[in-house]
Amino acid sequence: MVLAPMANVTDAAFRRIIAKYGKPDVTWTEFVSADGLMLAHEKGRASLMRDLVYSEAERPIVAQFFTSVPAMMEKVARLAVELGFDGVDINMGCPDKSVEKQKAGAALMKDPALAQEIIAAARCGAESSARKIPVSVKTRIGYNKNQLETWIPALLEARPAAITLHTRTRKEMSLVPARWEHVREAVALRDGMKSETLILGNGDVLDCADARAKAKETGADGVMLGRAIFGNPWLFSEKIPTPRERLEVLVEHTKLFEELLGDVKNFAIMKKHYKAYVSGWDGAKELRMRLMETENAQNVESIVREYLKSS
Repeated sequence: MVLAPMANVTDAAFRRIIAKYGKPDVTWTEFVSADGLMLAHEKGRASLMRDLVYSEAERPIVAQFFTSVPAMMEKVARLAVELGFDGVDINMGCPDKSVEKQKAGAALMKDPALAQEIIAAARCGAESSARKIPVSVKTRIGYNKNQLETWIPALLEARPAAITLHTRTRKEMSLVPARWEHVREAVALRDGMKSETLILGNGDVLDCADARAKAKETGADGVMLGRAIFGNPWLFSEKIPTPRERLEVLVEHTKLFEELLGDVKNFAIMKKHYKAYVSGWDGAKELRMRLMETENAQNVESIVREYLKSS
């Protein structure tokens, strides 16, 4: 049961909260530009490095990168080893247009040979010292159409430690239901090639019980959960929090965000979390509307404390 990398969601603050209240078996960072880390000026690189800040409580933790340049991937894999990460993951599924313009993310599904080169480069960097760490890939079933039968074998030939398969195409984004039968197909392809690569499924997983059922049904070695974590740091512990507990952690999360990332990230990022934390009970809507007008952690704590006293 692993935590998905989600841009401007699973940042250092939220991951630390998740590790405290419902730790997954493995944690992924948000994706980070390998080219940016290696080529940006000092200020830009320092900002990107903040996405790679982690706490010991989050281990094992995997750093996710994107690039279309094998040399850059090798360098950031070496950096991940130096920073103490437990693994390197290559994003080969992100549909963001700015990422695809760099021929990275989902665009790599159009160029299996380059994808193989990037995996090889990552492995070279990750295995270059005495402390070798595994390399994995997160991808989709295809670009405009299902290309599983050619894409998965191409990835397996490069021998990543694991492949996480989001069961939609790039074209579909998240606009159609995830089709988990493709995870079963990927497992069969892996077994047919006698590969030792782990296959993890991803897409529309509601909770850990749903994850276990999907893994059993498909033969997946693991399941990655993403959107289910919104407003629910207890997801992996399977605890059902009370409204009061959710509000207390909302305040804690906000303070941590301000402490760790307040100087490099916009406070508005926190507001997407408020929509998820504050829902499902009488009076939640009104409180949520007030929180959406806040500008800092002090405002948030004041409003929540006032609400809890009167409820």
